[in-house]
Amino acid sequence: QVQLVESGGGLVQTGDSLRLSCVFYGRTFSSYVMAWFRQAPGKEREVVAVITSGGSTYDSDSVKGRFTISRDNLMNMVYLQMNSLKPEDTAVYYCAAKHISSSDYEYWGQGTRVTVSP
Repeated sequence: QVQLVESGGGLVQTGDSLRLSCVFYGRTFSSYVMAWFRQAPGKEREVVAVITSGGSTYDSDSVKGRFTISRDNLMNMVYLQMNSLKPEDTAVYYCAAKHISSSDYEYWGQGTRVTVSP
């Protein structure tokens, strides 16, 4: 079984930076695609960024150029560096994992809240 534990959220001001971290426990990390999702109040959950086992990345248009996803396959960690934060980035951010053979994200963290004040 896979367990994901996020950290790094908090309250910041517009223009600030934060780095979210996610620790992956339980299986072979390098066999999993990792992603960050977020859910803002009253909105559906949306994908923010994805990183494959080989390090290829995808960023949503809303964060492109501001957020960077990365992973450390030795430490079983995935990160989301968030720069130039905006109030519309306020959400609960979730780390998610899916095996490279899976179509859906099977494992989710508990979420970490990010609040960006104007």
